[in-house]
Amino acid sequence: MAVSQKCRLFRMRRKPSISSEDMELFRLSVGKVNPVRHQRTEAAPRRPAPIPHHSQRERALLREEMLGGDLDPAELETGEELSYARPGMQHTVLRKLRRGHYSVTAELDLHGLTVPLAHRAVADFLDAARTRSQCCVRIIHGKGLNSRQGRPVLKGKLDRWLSHCEAVLAYCSARPVDGGTGAVHVLLKSR
Repeated sequence: MAVSQKCRLFRMRRKPSISSEDMELFRLSVGKVNPVRHQRTEAAPRRPAPIPHHSQRERALLREEMLGGDLDPAELETGEELSYARPGMQHTVLRKLRRGHYSVTAELDLHGLTVPLAHRAVADFLDAARTRSQCCVRIIHGKGLNSRQGRPVLKGKLDRWLSHCEAVLAYCSARPVDGGTGAVHVLLKSR
C-alpha cells in the first residue's frame, strides 16, 4: 500500500460521524451565525515610545545639584590614601583588602585621643585582636578636619606605627563607605 493511500485511510477513519440530529441540535443551540469573510485582523496602530519622565527628572536634579549645589570641602577625599604590604605579600592580598573582601571583625576609633593615648590604644587593640584570632580590623583615625593644624595628625603617626608593627601583614585606607581616608583596614598575622 502506498503512503498516500495510508494517509487517506487514516484521515477517513479519523473523521467523526455526526448524525443529522446532532447537527440540528448544534445549529439550534448556536443560533444564527455570520460567516467570516476573511481571516486577517487589522493591525493595531503603533504605540508611541514611552517617555522616561522619572529618569529625565532625576538627571535634571543631578545636573542642577552638580552645577549649583553648595560644595562642602569635608565631603571631598584628600586623596592621601595609606597603603602598605609587608615584603613578600602577594599583591592580590592588598587588592582584596582595599576592595573590602575581608570581613572586619573589630574596630577602634581614635577620635579625640592625643598621640600618646592613641599609640597605647592601638598597641592594646592590635594585641587583643590577635589574641581573639581576628585577622582584619578597622582603625578610625579621622581626617584631621577639627585638629589645630587643620590636617590629620594621627594618620601619619598610625602609618608609621603600623608599618613598624611585626603583627601587621598589610593595611590600606578604607573604602569610602567604611570611612575612606579617615580609616584604615589592617590585616594581622595569626598567632
